[in-house]
Amino acid sequence: MGKPSHTKRVALRKPPAGGTRKIVLPYAEIPANSTIPLETQTLYAELLERLRGLEFERTFGHLSGNFGKKVKAGRTYWYFRTSESGQGRTEFFVGPDDTGTRKLMAHHGTAHQEALEGNRAIERLASMLRVGGCAPLDAASARVIDALASGGVFRFGGVLVGTQAFIVMGNLLGVRWSHSTRTQDIDIGAFKTMEVAVPQASTNVPGTLESLQMGFLPTPGLDPRSPSTSYSVRGKSLRVDLLTTASRRGPLAPIYLPRFQAAALPLPFMDYLLSESVDAVAFSGGATLVKVPNPARFGFHKLLVAEARSVAEQAKAAKDVAQASQLLNLLLEQRPGDLDLALEGLKEKTLTKRVLRCAKRFLKGEANLVDYLRDRIGG
Repeated sequence: MGKPSHTKRVALRKPPAGGTRKIVLPYAEIPANSTIPLETQTLYAELLERLRGLEFERTFGHLSGNFGKKVKAGRTYWYFRTSESGQGRTEFFVGPDDTGTRKLMAHHGTAHQEALEGNRAIERLASMLRVGGCAPLDAASARVIDALASGGVFRFGGVLVGTQAFIVMGNLLGVRWSHSTRTQDIDIGAFKTMEVAVPQASTNVPGTLESLQMGFLPTPGLDPRSPSTSYSVRGKSLRVDLLTTASRRGPLAPIYLPRFQAAALPLPFMDYLLSESVDAVAFSGGATLVKVPNPARFGFHKLLVAEARSVAEQAKAAKDVAQASQLLNLLLEQRPGDLDLALEGLKEKTLTKRVLRCAKRFLKGEANLVDYLRDRIGG
């Protein structure tokens, strides 16, 4: 599966007088992706459903109340309304009106014993995914992500982004990427505020990392007066970065997110990336339900990020381009409608022309993809 590989050169253009150097970021030869067998994809879907059920029970299983629907912007969503109490009734967001959400509501109230049996089944399914060709995360990263998930990071709007998300996304789409640089950087993105209520008020990201006893310490920033947005293990590559959305005119100074009890670094284009996310499975020995960005948005976002990187970040930019190429070509071949919808989101952010420029600059050998973008965007 995937497009034929291409060989490209990485070079630097000579800057104009008084100008800055630009990265010309064509990537090295990339072999084709491999398709995950259909039987394994079916197991993945079963594991994802089991994890969603367990998360739902952890979030709502101990609450009494009932479900209700609301329509917003033409779409229907489910909410859970608690029974009357001393503080009155509280309403929590459950999910969109789809088959998955309705199944979760039907299983509301699962017994504790069933949950224990479910955990054992999850471990078995995770092992079967590994044997079946899905790509696992390294054990240390998987342990950290599981702890963050248990603490409620993804329940409170956190989204796994970066290379870890790219690896997870391949399993979700039924492929094992040919080129996915392994990293122990764990990037968590989140909006500054949440628009929907969840049963727990907040989580403590620094406390969760400390409880793992893996040696996580706050990483000092360039400005010692600013709170840290990164946590790393001294002498190792294991690192957690918290990211959030940036205003177009505001400074990129750390922003405190009360629901995480931690600060996050605002970055450009994050609002586009985080506007749509999906459930996915991150696994190693066990498995964890995570949120990852909409894959099509992730691919376009990678092109935007690659262009924004400095010459000093050439290696990271090359990785961004390689991931964007694999992902966007796969979606163009199998799910072109997803690209159309993601382009609509770019149009709302007035970023379509910029993405086309990035594609022409970085993906010169990807004629089908560049032609698709020219046809949809014009130019």
